[in-house]
Amino acid sequence: MKYRNLRAIAIPLAAMMADFLIDNPLPYDIIIPVPLHHKRLRERGYNQSELLAKEINKLTAVQMEKDCLVRHRHTPAQAMTESIQERHSNLAGAFTCKNECVQDKKVLLIDDVATSVATLDACAKALKSGGAVSVWGLALARDIR
Repeated sequence: MKYRNLRAIAIPLAAMMADFLIDNPLPYDIIIPVPLHHKRLRERGYNQSELLAKEINKLTAVQMEKDCLVRHRHTPAQAMTESIQERHSNLAGAFTCKNECVQDKKVLLIDDVATSVATLDACAKALKSGGAVSVWGLALARDIR
């Protein structure tokens, strides 16, 4: 989806994710997509995690907030890193939570692919420091390396 500009595929893929959430209920009251740095967003033209989150929002009617979590530091693509340690250090401090949009909220964090879960971990830390009660991560796919 992200490397071949296949935006339309987000609709059926998000439907699968929403079906998973129906079958496996998680306690969440806000949906937040993993953000891209503005440079990467400009290069790609869209945020694949945001596309998935928007569709999940439509299917579940749970509030989605796309501007709450910010990737303020441009980092090399995680696909270009080799080790789990490199992936985690690559993202350390890369995300911040704006304002108090997650204060006392249970967050469902949406990502497209989880390999080492370093991105989800870094985002969760930022959301927790922004006041989130809990953060659940849901990725469309898991890449085992």
